[in-house]
Amino acid sequence: MKIAVLGAGNMGISFSRSFLKYELIKPQNLHLITRNENKKSKLKESFPDSEISTFDEINNLEADLIIIAVKPQDFTFVAENLPFKISDKSLVLSIMAGISIEKIQKLLNHKFVVRAMPNSPTLLGMGITGYTAADGISFSELMNVERLLNSTGRSVYLEDESLLDGVTALSGSGPAYFYYIIDAMIKAGTEMGIDENLSKLFVKQTMLGAYHLINNSDKSLEELIKDVASKGGTTEAALKTFDENELKSILKKGILAAENRAKELNK
Repeated sequence: MKIAVLGAGNMGISFSRSFLKYELIKPQNLHLITRNENKKSKLKESFPDSEISTFDEINNLEADLIIIAVKPQDFTFVAENLPFKISDKSLVLSIMAGISIEKIQKLLNHKFVVRAMPNSPTLLGMGITGYTAADGISFSELMNVERLLNSTGRSVYLEDESLLDGVTALSGSGPAYFYYIIDAMIKAGTEMGIDENLSKLFVKQTMLGAYHLINNSDKSLEELIKDVASKGGTTEAALKTFDENELKSILKKGILAAENRAKELNK
């Protein structure tokens, strides 16, 4: 299987490393394509046995799978200025936020498109990716795509493409929400006089422990909260403040704003 990655940014590189790590493709069958001439030497250091090119160096692209990993804001420009035609035999996998299958098909003049939304923990092989596909793509082709996606973590097939904008807002953008909350907790720790590094340790280990409790408990989130928040205690005081300031509502509004922005990217 030959794979070409259009756009060798963080996500494109993350996918490429996972494919090679799990020996899903041979290094010589990987082709990384960047718009930035200055990135070529650095990419060659990371992928010494793979082909590295800039967009304008390619007249003909031979690949079984072409991964579109450019920024969604740049896609129209890239698609309209591709110096090569995508073969009818190639399958296109988009990992761009917001851009619909229909738009990709139209701009690339290519009907065989799979659309996926990964998130940044794919860098560690701990991501989750929602994906869907255009009509006409065989089950075996979808299974090949899923096998590749699963090398970066977990994947979930969605029949309804419109849900992918919600997936983008929920899990695609999701890591940043946790970082934001963790940052606030660390800063609260330092304000209480705890050394910053020690505050980071307490918060990160708390987050890790809470994750494992969620994963290994049969209790609902409400029950887990009640286990910590005894009546008249410290946790209850914090949760009361969160509720008074509508923190849960604010978080939901932010996630819905992310979904709306994903829809706007397709216009």
